Amino acid sequence: MQLKIFQIDAFTDKAFAGNPAAVVPLKEWLDDAVMQSIAAENNLAETAFFVSEIDSDGFQLRWFTPKVEVKLCGHATLATSFVLFNELGYGKDEIVFNTLSGKLMVTKNAELLTLNFPTQKPVPCDLPPSLEKAIGEKPLECLKNNDYVLVFENEDIIKNISPNHNLIRKLDARGVIITAPGEEYDFVARFFAAASGIDEDPVTGSAYTKLTPYWAEKLGKTSFKARQVSQRGGNLTLELKDDRVFISGHAVKYLEGIIEIPVSH
Repeated sequence: MQLKIFQIDAFTDKAFAGNPAAVVPLKEWLDDAVMQSIAAENNLAETAFFVSEIDSDGFQLRWFTPKVEVKLCGHATLATSFVLFNELGYGKDEIVFNTLSGKLMVTKNAELLTLNFPTQKPVPCDLPPSLEKAIGEKPLECLKNNDYVLVFENEDIIKNISPNHNLIRKLDARGVIITAPGEEYDFVARFFAAASGIDEDPVTGSAYTKLTPYWAEKLGKTSFKARQVSQRGGNLTLELKDDRVFISGHAVKYLEGIIEIPVSH
């Protein structure tokens, strides 16, 4: 069996930056084990699989890391939308995805793609001693909503943190977001998710469902320019509207090819 595959760099307007995601269009779902094997073989932060819905213009969308299926992934949703708009001839200006996190909408405005995601506001919590040890710095604040969110004083601290991924892997959370006010941006962030098979994710769209409501409250505004200061780096434009976060960015195609699935699968 042959399957089409695309690799898209999301949240960037140039190749070799942003966050790479694989996108595999399907006519019908494969066995979960096969999709997980494909994601492991790709060895990217996420591989997205989607199927057209027979009774609507929408799509069912699922995301897999090399180790697990996840409930929400921003950059792979952006990548999937790029493939539909630019490679597969989807003609409307909005795509509706049905996912484990409910309905997600993506709109296109020229080259800019905008994700419409639900907010996931983090709440203050106690700082686990193992987390402080893993990060190597004491944050100003510790919050949590599925991920831990650690707030620091400035961008330099964020850039210089070198975490212990083995300790992060043992935490009771999907991952750890570290954030601080930016120098050229409203705020910056990094994301670590060793338990999901990703020591550091280059640009994490879903993290901004937590960071946007946090910084909206701190800075007293609802529109932001943010940067994820990973090695590859990526830029995001953000807007908070009620209980939704609009996450905008660019994407570029890096690769297009064919997967060969053995007949035994």
